[in-house]
Amino acid sequence: MKRTKLLKHLRKHECFLLREGDSHSWWLNPAQNKRSSVPRHTEIRDQLARKICKDLGIPFVK
Repeated sequence: MKRTKLLKHLRKHECFLLREGDSHSWWLNPAQNKRSSVPRHTEIRDQLARKICKDLGIPFVK
């Protein structure tokens, strides 16, 4: 999955960028007070994207 598609999905579910790290971006879901790191690769494997969505408490993008 492309990183841009995942980020668009996160924004759609009202998550936002908390801060930038060295090689990851930290995203926050304020409704559930959950956070997850998203790597800065152009391609993110579906298994990792599924884990990020689970960490943030949102449904997985298909």
